[in-house]
Amino acid sequence: MTLMKNEKNDKGQIVLEFKVEKEIFDAAVEKEYRKEVKNITVPGFRKGKAPRSVVEKMYGKGVFYEGAFNAILPEAYEAAVKEAALDVVGQPEFDVVSCDENGVVFSAVVYVKPEVEIKDYLGMEVTREVAPVTEEEIENEIFGVRNRNSRETDVTDRAAENGDTATIDFEGFADDVPFEGGKGTDYPLELGSGSFIPGFEEQVVGHSIGDEFDVNVTFPEEYHAPDLAGKAAVFKVKLNKLQKIELPELDDEFVKDVSEFDTVDAYRADWKAKLEKQHEERADAAFENDLMKMLMDKLVAEIPEPMFVEETENFVRDYDNRLRMQGMDLNLYFKYTGMTLEQLREQMRPQAESQVKCRLALEKIAELEGIAPSDEEIEEEYATIAKAYNMEADQVKSMVATDAIVADMKVKKAMELVKEKAVIVAKKDEETPAENA
Repeated sequence: MTLMKNEKNDKGQIVLEFKVEKEIFDAAVEKEYRKEVKNITVPGFRKGKAPRSVVEKMYGKGVFYEGAFNAILPEAYEAAVKEAALDVVGQPEFDVVSCDENGVVFSAVVYVKPEVEIKDYLGMEVTREVAPVTEEEIENEIFGVRNRNSRETDVTDRAAENGDTATIDFEGFADDVPFEGGKGTDYPLELGSGSFIPGFEEQVVGHSIGDEFDVNVTFPEEYHAPDLAGKAAVFKVKLNKLQKIELPELDDEFVKDVSEFDTVDAYRADWKAKLEKQHEERADAAFENDLMKMLMDKLVAEIPEPMFVEETENFVRDYDNRLRMQGMDLNLYFKYTGMTLEQLREQMRPQAESQVKCRLALEKIAELEGIAPSDEEIEEEYATIAKAYNMEADQVKSMVATDAIVADMKVKKAMELVKEKAVIVAKKDEETPAENA
């Protein structure tokens, strides 16, 4: 391969021209002929036995050129990019410039990572607030545990109340005619859940077991069945059974059953500690997010569109992988949600843009600060990845190039430096009272 041109065009793309020598191209054509000739029938020859010269005379001299081009192009392109020292992003646009007795000249139009400028990235002022844990938060967590350990008991001595589960028979009529899907038997309905048509559950409240009564409702205008949307309806209802949720008492015995603690006070203290840790983690995440926004604002770069497109596709693939881990995929997700692939891309685009900008900023900071991981740190990173995926470190090394590991570690270290040097300031009041004149 001979690199012949390495120029920037008026669109900010790099145009490469590189030549593959004639003997290499001829060998590729011969290989293509041998691969395809077994499928070619030429009068006067057994199938697959026609000489190349005869086949070319019959179908044209360039009959095997396209296959030969495809065979030699990837390696030649990779060599040209390496010689030109380009950091290519996105997919190249290829063309054949010439093909003659001197060999084949290809062109590749590519985008490359942009030149980046960033200043004043150390010592940025940012707030970091940790919200105090409230008694209400602690009670909500404990209530959740009590609720998960609750049991349903029959109600026989009072009328239905919100929070009860009413087991009902029902049949709905619109214009005195029963409608499809409007009938149920022994249906458990949690009163106050809002799971039925607006107004239905409220009219069950106050009735007792054995009562038969009418429930009058109006279907919402946006109801999924067009023939019922906005229509008045009457449901004939019978209340068969009532049950209520009975929560366990919050006492030392309950605490011993659901935790490693012996007293309610110790259990509360543990929940407080857990919530404090959660608040610290949220504060850290918000702190880092604010820093990244500041870095993006300080970034100066003309970022090519393919970088955003490629990162968006990475987000889509990652989302698909997460769905598959849950027994679903994108096609099923689109079927259930009514969303399209293009809408999903549009939804993920802003996050992808932020990711690209932050990484460019941090890569530049790593360069400016001379940040690089040590050999020991690289080995530790491989070990960490291996442990996370239950693999051997050597297996990870065979799958993930060291350059990729190093690049990610540089970005991580750059972010750690930015966080370490940031100046945490108190949050300013939203409104500052005007000074007296």
